[in-house]
Amino acid sequence: MITAKITSKGQITIPVDFRKKLDTDLVEVTMEGEKIIIKPIKKMGGILQKYAMKDKSIEEVMEKEKKVMANTFRQKHGHN
Repeated sequence: MITAKITSKGQITIPVDFRKKLDTDLVEVTMEGEKIIIKPIKKMGGILQKYAMKDKSIEEVMEKEKKVMANTFRQKHGHN
């Protein structure tokens, strides 16, 4: 087990040994109760397929996803 600091941007560093075992630079992050689960994504498919844009970087796709999620949250909680 390691201890990781969460930066002001919400980022953590995954140790290099762990990253090598992932064999990908794309992960799915979910919560189960009090636990944060990080799973490697080997293929862009399933739920991520709608975000797959060949002419965009992963950072641009993730930014679009963040905006969609924020908009969805606002709509669900009445913060239009």
